[in-house]
Amino acid sequence: MLELDKNVIYFPKKEDPEKFKKQLRLAINIGLKVSKSAVVRNRFKRQIKEVLNNQVKEGKIKTGFYLFFVAKPNIKEKNFAEIREEVELLLQRAKVVN
Repeated sequence: MLELDKNVIYFPKKEDPEKFKKQLRLAINIGLKVSKSAVVRNRFKRQIKEVLNNQVKEGKIKTGFYLFFVAKPNIKEKNFAEIREEVELLLQRAKVVN
């Protein structure tokens, strides 16, 4: 997690600093250790993306952060409800939830 307010020296010179501080970037990584099958990895990526989209639409995630999610191999044993709980818990721990 990278908080943009505290890293102003890394801002692009051409960008408006106030506009740049207010953006939110999300990235999801599902590695080959989770599954060799791209179909399986993409399914978990879509599930995590759906949880994050719902959080953003409801306005629960604060802006001004770059968030990078990396799935562990034990995600294969979880259903969508468990994945949603895990992502929400991670967002609370990171203190990026309103």
